[in-house]
Amino acid sequence: MTRTPAVGQWRASALSQDRVADYQPFGMVDGEGVRCSLYVSGCPFACDGCFNEAAWSFRYGVPFDDALADRIAADLAHEAVQGLSLLGGEPFLGTGVCLRVVRRLRAEHGRAKDVWCWTGYTFEELLAEVADGQDDKAELLSELDVLVDGRFELAQRDLTLAFRGSRNQRVLDVPASLAAGRAVPRAGVVDAVPVGAGVDGVAVP
Repeated sequence: MTRTPAVGQWRASALSQDRVADYQPFGMVDGEGVRCSLYVSGCPFACDGCFNEAAWSFRYGVPFDDALADRIAADLAHEAVQGLSLLGGEPFLGTGVCLRVVRRLRAEHGRAKDVWCWTGYTFEELLAEVADGQDDKAELLSELDVLVDGRFELAQRDLTLAFRGSRNQRVLDVPASLAAGRAVPRAGVVDAVPVGAGVDGVAVP
């Protein structure tokens, strides 16, 4: 059963072992454009139907090291790459790894490359974690451009959705959301039209 933490219950400092489940460069699935996708290890949300259950364990995968950091930086420097995608596992409980990669990206490219992140936390829950004084979560959130938030809910699974797996999840514009103090959807996200539906979602014979 999917777990819901109390504010401050889960902290990267107590849980993370700075391990990486996978790294996939030059993909076109995890966000817009060509991307480099980093999957960190460890996720206690334990969502039913999770596509990456192996990465729930904080011991899964390999330790993040300088060689991988350099490889990611070199891949991100390629002119065809639009940005970095952070997935898991749970990136907000793997902040040691994620922040190391993101800080270097920003130092080398500023905002010319974007950062997307998938999290089991909702945006509102992350704001509560930040208010609780969790500076690592605050810093990671501030560096993101796009956040896909919320637990995957098997009962709301929808394969027509862009960049997310269930209808409760949202694709958010992070700078706009932080400025407004509330979740602001990212403009221009277009979901697929279900098979058998017309352009306005109306069923066709």
